Formats: sequence, C-alpha cells, structure tokens
Amino acid sequence: MTHAQTETGTRESRHAPSRRRARPPRRRRRVWRWIALSLVLLVLAAGGVGYWLYSDLNGNLKGVDLDKAIGDNRPEKLPTSGQNLLVLGSDSRSGANASLGTGDVSGARSDTALVIHVPEGRRKAVAVSIPRDTLVTRPACTAKDGSELPSAKRVMFNSVYSVAGPACVVKTVEQMSGVRMDHFVEIDFAGFKGLVDAIGGVDITVDQEIHDKSSGLNLTAGEHRLDGTQALQFVRTRHGIGDGSDLGRIGLQQQFLIALLSEIKKQDLLGSPTKTFKIADSLTESLTTDSGLASLTKLAGFARSMNGIDPGTMETIMLPVKYDTQDPNRVVAAEPQAGRLWQALRKDAQIPESAKKSPARGGGTEASS
Repeated sequence: MTHAQTETGTRESRHAPSRRRARPPRRRRRVWRWIALSLVLLVLAAGGVGYWLYSDLNGNLKGVDLDKAIGDNRPEKLPTSGQNLLVLGSDSRSGANASLGTGDVSGARSDTALVIHVPEGRRKAVAVSIPRDTLVTRPACTAKDGSELPSAKRVMFNSVYSVAGPACVVKTVEQMSGVRMDHFVEIDFAGFKGLVDAIGGVDITVDQEIHDKSSGLNLTAGEHRLDGTQALQFVRTRHGIGDGSDLGRIGLQQQFLIALLSEIKKQDLLGSPTKTFKIADSLTESLTTDSGLASLTKLAGFARSMNGIDPGTMETIMLPVKYDTQDPNRVVAAEPQAGRLWQALRKDAQIPESAKKSPARGGGTEASS
C-alpha cells in the first residue's frame, strides 16, 4: 500500500461517520416502538369506549316522527313564533316504575302535560300546564294497536295518551291551541326519579305542611332538599293540598319545574361532559322524543340552546279552565281566557293578564318561582 493510498484511506475513514447518523441501540428502538404502540392502543381503546358509551346511550332513546304520525293537518309554523315544546310525564307503572310506590294501575296516561313556549332570542320561557282532567275533543288518530281511532268529544285529556300514544297527544294539543309543537319530550316515573337523584336532589320551600297518604309525601313547612323518591311524591301529591283535585297539585308541579331548572343551571350540568353523561345515563332509557331530538347530539344541542334562559324569569300558567256543568269532577277550557292565551303563544306576544286567570283553581296555592 502506497503512502497516498494509506493517506486516502485514512481520510475516508476519518470523515465516514459525519456522512451518516449513528443509529441508536436496538434495545432503545424497541422501547420507543412499544411506547408508540401503547399510545395508539390507548387512543383506540378510549375511542372505542367512547363510541360504545355513545352508541349504548343513543340506542336507548325512542323517537317518534310527528309529521308521519300526525300528517299534514298541523298548525302553520310562523317565522316569529319562537319554539314550542310539549313535555309529558307518563304515569306508566310497568318496568322500573313498578317499584316506586305509584299504585297498581294498568296502562299509562299523561300524568303531567306542559306546553313550554320559548320566544325568539331564547332568554325567557313560559310554561302552560294542561290539567289532566280537562275534557277535550280528541282528533282522529292511529291507536296503539294500529287501528284508526275516530275523533271523539268530551274525553279526558290524559286518556288520549293511553289509547293512542304521544303523537296523538301532540295532535290534540295542536288542535285545541292552534300552536304548532316543534318538539315533544316524554319522561316516565323512573326517569324523573333518576334525574333528580343524578343531580343530587332539588331544593323546595313549602308554606304549609303536606301529608298525603296516597303519594306517601310528608313534609313540614319550610325548606327541604328532595331526593328522587320525594320529588316524585311531591309532583304527584293531590290529596295533601287544596281540594284533592288535579288542579291543586299543578301549582306544586310548576314550583318543582322552576326549582329543577334552577338546580341544573346552578350546577352547570350542560357545561360539564361528566355530569351531562351522568344525567344522560339515568334518562335515556326513560325518554321518548320526537325524531328531531332522538339522538344524544340533537338532544344536547337543543338543551344547550336553551341554556341562556334564566329559570327565575320563567312564567308558569295553568290553562284557564272552569268546572264542567255536566260533571263537576271535570273541567273544560274557559273562554275567552284560554283563546287569548293560545293566541299570544301563536304570535309570540306578551300574554295578557286576563288570559292567566282561571275560574277553577282547585283550592290549591299558586306556585312560586
């Protein structure tokens, strides 16, 4: 080997390391590969669990296509009429409801019915209670067994649900009010109890003692934090106040509605994914909605859109009714008060004071908000 060859070889070997990166030890490469693989598996696992939870809860929701069930004979949706939501409380005693001490009655009825009107801007709301003992004209509907149900006059409002289901209740409310319902939400006894328990209870103040052997509610005058069972007893109490009629307990139902919404807002339940999941987990199996709300994303989106409403400004009204002349145990819509109330909701206008006064009040106390 010449001196030049030796010198060249030496130069090449001296500069060779600078032309390629030193490879890390094989053991370190294996460690990083395992870390990367673990991270990928964690992400996939988290995504899988999240999807499973979403799919599981989403599958619990039951939806009703109102347009298909009701048809085209519906009030016109005016561009400035705000949003109208029909909330139904079902008194079914089947399934999880059977263990709640609600009696042994077959079938199910709309134990509570509220038309919630949210004006444009969604900063306030009005809740109109329809007494379950109100005599109404039921429009032609499809019965639960699929048969055609002809129109009928002077039927009890809460019986509509038992023979034809929620879509027919929506149709009945639309026909009697001329107000188009954008959505409806139905919750049963178990779902109501589960919701209250999921948020840790609701604070209520009562002005007088309530002792109702039928519902099981026993409250002294003053402040109370009601759990799910007590809350269910509270909204169902009728013999412990007033004259024992359905009208007497409407004030308690309206009072509890305001308290429940206030608690949800105070805890910022709609702003916390963890708390929202807890509520969804307790509610979805007990909820039936229209198809426009029959998914977690749609339901959550609608709820968030209402988050700007201050429950303290919500106005609660009972549909003005009077005792029926043929059956004093039943009531009928009082005119012209009821007509004025529905007209104000249709036009998204201020409700006149004359439309808030009901000749029949059941001897109950008015709800406080």
